[in-house]
Amino acid sequence: MREELISVIVPAHNGQAYLKNCIDSIAAQSYDNLEILVVNDGSTDQTAAVCEELKKRYKNVQVFTLGDVGVSAARNYAMERSQGAYITFVDADDRLCPGVLNYLYERINATKSDLAGCRFVVWSTEDDWKRITADMRPEGTTGKEAKKAVCAPVEAACFDSYHYLTDCILQDNCRCWSKLYRKDLLTKVRFREGLTVGEDMLFLVDLLPFLGRAVETDYPGYGYYQNPAGVMRRPFTPAYMDQIKCWELAEKEILPMDVGLKRQTAAKITTAIMLTVGKIALCSGKERREAGVYLARCRALLGEQMRVKESGGYLPPGYSLKAKWFYCLPGMYVWCYHILQAVKNRRRNNG
Repeated sequence: MREELISVIVPAHNGQAYLKNCIDSIAAQSYDNLEILVVNDGSTDQTAAVCEELKKRYKNVQVFTLGDVGVSAARNYAMERSQGAYITFVDADDRLCPGVLNYLYERINATKSDLAGCRFVVWSTEDDWKRITADMRPEGTTGKEAKKAVCAPVEAACFDSYHYLTDCILQDNCRCWSKLYRKDLLTKVRFREGLTVGEDMLFLVDLLPFLGRAVETDYPGYGYYQNPAGVMRRPFTPAYMDQIKCWELAEKEILPMDVGLKRQTAAKITTAIMLTVGKIALCSGKERREAGVYLARCRALLGEQMRVKESGGYLPPGYSLKAKWFYCLPGMYVWCYHILQAVKNRRRNNG
């Protein structure tokens, strides 16, 4: 019997340096029945030319061109046009490890789940990637033997929708990629558009009312590229405030499910605030002054979260102290953070 079709959605914005290798890793999967939907989202480099080359090389690659509408709108556009019984998302600078789609397909069906997720591995050089993929194919294995080795059993756990929230999303497994979804699960949910940081998590929260069962595994199947030009590493822009907004929006969906999760959501909002403050602190003195309105907004929001009793127990190590320091002495905190990071960078650059 022919395998069911999987739709692989790849949004790409200025991805000329990465897209070819990304698509090659998808096309090389042991699962054969794939359609690959690439969305060229307003690229100003040679991404369009790379897309045309990929269309010629792979018959199952489709390319759509949009006018810089953002990653959420790009994914939604491709979802509307997908034909697969299953959908997965891959970022254009990332890669799929050998055998992962076959593995997730087997897991989702064996556990009768609506989605199956795996662990991701971080890489930053081609040598890293070669080592990762070599580790997944033991030396001397070929053909069917290699496929069997790649798909060896690993730890897995199943969750209902509530425990997927508490044990996965609120434990920082809040990425939309590295997961395979039944398309039926996605019929009533789309990515919220206009958001650039945190939209993955919000998408998963929006799925919860329709989620019957999910399975998460320790299989290291998704190659996450530590891109120096990635959104999390770019200089501060107002859009960076989206990570706070997304958790505020998520909280509105979560608390009606269980008001007892208020401490956890407050901790997530606090963490997002302090990450944003840290991003602003890295800016030059002039840029920090220009971002003063955002720092003031962060401080006001932080005050609201600090009034939630016992939320500090859910913060990452050191964040409770950082939050109190910033709230009491915002200018000093930002200045000290800026100096400390400058010293760390200098030492790193000097070897």
